[in-house]
Amino acid sequence: MKGREWAGAARGVLRTLLGLVALAAAEPTFAQPGAGSRRAQGHRDDAFRMVDAYIVSNLQDSLGLTDEQFVKALPLVKRLLAERRALVERRRQALRDLRQMFQAGTATEAMVTERLREVKALEVEDAQTIRRNLDALDAVLSPVQQAKFRVMEVEIEQRIREIMAQARQRRRGEPPEP
Repeated sequence: MKGREWAGAARGVLRTLLGLVALAAAEPTFAQPGAGSRRAQGHRDDAFRMVDAYIVSNLQDSLGLTDEQFVKALPLVKRLLAERRALVERRRQALRDLRQMFQAGTATEAMVTERLREVKALEVEDAQTIRRNLDALDAVLSPVQQAKFRVMEVEIEQRIREIMAQARQRRRGEPPEP
């Protein structure tokens, strides 16, 4: 497959994967614990795994990596994606706990202070972990490849946000924006 054909096919695969992210977004985000929220979490996990697979499968061509670079970069990218996701999930859980305390009316200042301390610690840990993982990946890539990786990540994140916003609009019965 030539470059343009490959890029077109890759965009098609990305659209399909992002459709699955939209499916995950269609589930209520703040659902009460139970079968529905477990199902939503399962959809989210599947969608994230597929987006990760898309990134990994297109890594070599998108960044123009040599085979040697690809072998070195692949585990670093996988670790970056996995650790980023785990940190986001831990933060989401801490915030979910705070929300539940407030909704139940059981939040005391001491409980909120403790949970907020945890959220802030996770935010610091998140930044340090991501920086460490990106530094390791950058050591394998040229400056141009580093820039391409960051652009690729931003483009995928932006497209995911757009699709999620469209899914939320459909869920609320609003017409999609042109």
